[in-house]
Amino acid sequence: MPIRYSQAVLDKIIKLLDEAGYELRFEKGNFNSGFCILEHKKVVVVNKFLDLEGRINTLSDILSLLKIDPNMLSAESRKLYEQAIKEL
Repeated sequence: MPIRYSQAVLDKIIKLLDEAGYELRFEKGNFNSGFCILEHKKVVVVNKFLDLEGRINTLSDILSLLKIDPNMLSAESRKLYEQAIKEL
């Protein structure tokens, strides 16, 4: 099932990252891939100039790179996480 591009989906992904203990920042910078991950500090920085679709796609890609324990997530976030991982 393809991801829908809406503010609600973006908000759910942001909530998922927050539940997993990651701080998400939208910042200006030179990002070759559109994002930067500081794993030791659990900070994810995403290019603030990305549009809604770009932000959702970038955050979906990031989810597969992070070490997230699904047991730390709420049922809604766990379902979204498993869906995102399965699609990649």
